[in-house]
Amino acid sequence: MNRLWKGFSSYTVIGIANTVIHWQLFFVFRAAFEFSQAMSNLFAFCVAASFSFYMNALYTFAMPASLPRYGLFMLCLGGLSLGVGWLGDHWRVPGLVTVLVFSLVSLVWGFLLSRLVVFRERAR
Repeated sequence: MNRLWKGFSSYTVIGIANTVIHWQLFFVFRAAFEFSQAMSNLFAFCVAASFSFYMNALYTFAMPASLPRYGLFMLCLGGLSLGVGWLGDHWRVPGLVTVLVFSLVSLVWGFLLSRLVVFRERAR
């Protein structure tokens, strides 16, 4: 079990920077461009996750950042971001609730996805 969570502290520190980028962009897209929560969340996620994917590949998982890994990461978590944004629109919750829920869920889900699938260490 301890091996599963190895690197979670590094992932969390990078996640804090990711969250700052994501939240700022989310509110810019909502206020300046009047995008829906779903689109604002997805676009903000794409920028912030590109940063954190590279940083986590380099520092947390010490594995090369490749296009297939990036695509898998973006597809899975991008779908989650779009879904949470859609629910925010559908339930008419404030944008702050949408980004807060997404940030908390994606921290754990993103780490497990990265550890178990995207940056999985191959048996030698």
